Amino acid sequence: MAKFLILQLRPETDASDNEFQAILEKSGLDEARTHRIRLDCEDLPDTLDPRDYAGTIVGGGPGCVSDPADTKDPLEARIERACLSLMPRITADDLPFMGCCYGIGILGHHLGATVSKERYGEAVGPTTCAITPEGAEDPLLEGLPERFDAFVGHKEALQHLPQGTAHLLEGTACPYQMVRHGQNVYATQFHPEADAAVFETRIRIYRTRGYFPPEQADSLIATCRAADVRFPEQILARFTSRYG
Repeated sequence: MAKFLILQLRPETDASDNEFQAILEKSGLDEARTHRIRLDCEDLPDTLDPRDYAGTIVGGGPGCVSDPADTKDPLEARIERACLSLMPRITADDLPFMGCCYGIGILGHHLGATVSKERYGEAVGPTTCAITPEGAEDPLLEGLPERFDAFVGHKEALQHLPQGTAHLLEGTACPYQMVRHGQNVYATQFHPEADAAVFETRIRIYRTRGYFPPEQADSLIATCRAADVRFPEQILARFTSRYG
């Protein structure tokens, strides 16, 4: 049975480990069915080919593809280049891919769409997603409620839909919450792996990274604990079930 490739872009060990465990739990995978690569700690092997995997899952991270090259943290720039290096093969061969938060920026940038901080950034916490007509026909969303909440927290976003991409989920503050390129390449602006406990961990880790005023951390944690975000994880589980 082919494994899923898990690419992680978080340079903080506690955040990366927490994210990996959340992906395993919400996707129904175990470590034996994954090949985890922390791009902050290791380079992609020269022989790595995404065609050898059941699918590729890209996690989130504090970097932004829209940051100018001369201001980008060197580590984050290296991580980003590594992830982008796989996208030509993934999109050309329509290989199963799920990009979570940072992943939608990676996909959009690769496809030539504008990814920027000009519009559509969202504060940390729950946001409401609505299924579009195209989304209602997608197997990862079939049978889900027409509207449901998911956790977000991002400074940049797609400014328009990339060419050849279906718009599956929309939001009020950020219109492009989930997209699909071809038939098998997916990306979400929200975090399908995140529940309240996961987001509490990230709020504490990233409280000084400019997502929110640090003094708001406790109130944001309370908001997340009260949120109902049971449906996004089903999208991740359906992805691994469909392609695994």
